[in-house]
Amino acid sequence: MRIGLDGIPLGEIKTGVGHYTFELARSLACLALEDEFDLVSPFPYVASAYGDESEQALPPNLRVTEAKVDQLRRRRWWSIGLPLYLKQASFSLFHGTNYNVPLWKSCPTILTIHDLSLLLYPETHEKHLVRRARWRLPVMARTATMIITPSESVRREVLEHLGSRPEKVVAIPEAARRSFRQVPLAETAEVRRRLKIEDEFILFVGTIEPRKNLLSLARAFDEILRTTRLRPQLVIAGKEGWLTGELFSYLKSAEIGERVRFTGYVSDDDLRALYSSCRMFVYPSLYEGFGLPPLEAMACGAPVITSRIPSIIETVGTASCLVSPTDFRELAQSMIRLLEDSSERDHRSSAGLQHAAQFSWERTASATLDVYRKVLEQEKRQVAAI
Repeated sequence: MRIGLDGIPLGEIKTGVGHYTFELARSLACLALEDEFDLVSPFPYVASAYGDESEQALPPNLRVTEAKVDQLRRRRWWSIGLPLYLKQASFSLFHGTNYNVPLWKSCPTILTIHDLSLLLYPETHEKHLVRRARWRLPVMARTATMIITPSESVRREVLEHLGSRPEKVVAIPEAARRSFRQVPLAETAEVRRRLKIEDEFILFVGTIEPRKNLLSLARAFDEILRTTRLRPQLVIAGKEGWLTGELFSYLKSAEIGERVRFTGYVSDDDLRALYSSCRMFVYPSLYEGFGLPPLEAMACGAPVITSRIPSIIETVGTASCLVSPTDFRELAQSMIRLLEDSSERDHRSSAGLQHAAQFSWERTASATLDVYRKVLEQEKRQVAAI
């Protein structure tokens, strides 16, 4: 097989979809050495997005290609540029890892839909992106040969809201990246010192945007400072996204800003140190397709508090403490309990390590390869029947 994958998510520093694209591509290539895999983009790549000193070299059967196209084909990549490129490249199959597939097909296509937040929680996104998603997502879902979702929860949503046939949509769980493993506390000291993080801290990781529900986390943290003698630091690691005004206004009015540390985007090495040394990891998201940060935190031994919502329950099982994302007082009480009870922290840490070990990118890649082969076999039968 010669498989093309959407390389556009690797045109900037990696966040969720970029990590998915790279880890899947690398794991596919390692698993299927007889096949060829090509990450294709009409835009330049950020070198660190697909390989750096902390990551293994790319497998020999995985290429990273910047397609040389004119301005029209770049601007109309999905409708003109990519369809023409696929004809020339003779791919067996193309996998759109970020909600998009070519609108005109010269080969079967796989579409990954990570979540439907743009449709189900439009108030947490910028309006122009919501408008675009409302017409584009249904078109992409109809165009794709098969659809992959990261959870059964999102699979059900795709069936309900996009009208896809059940046999066309398959759920394949993701996994924490290889770099996330528990490290001794002493090895985290330099990172914490450099980032100005105290010994006792609560950690959140993710893009700062409304869907992550950081306002509830800030209110819960304020509750802890006002009603107890506990004085942990709240560390928020991740780049600033959109619609953040309400969060920053609350931090200013509640006068807790001096106990909140924003680190910005951090490397995987630094993130591993933070996961491994925090008192707890808190992730009160309103909606997720899978919920990778809680799984990453578990893989590093962090006790986890996260949202009692279907997709995250699928991901974390019974290993974490689950709370209503809209009840900041329940969240505060759970945080207080973990701060005060070291035996409960140890229990959640141990349970999380065991649970995270059940997930791997090798398993994700193996299940994805099964989808590729199923689609190609169906294509072969259809051609033979003509």
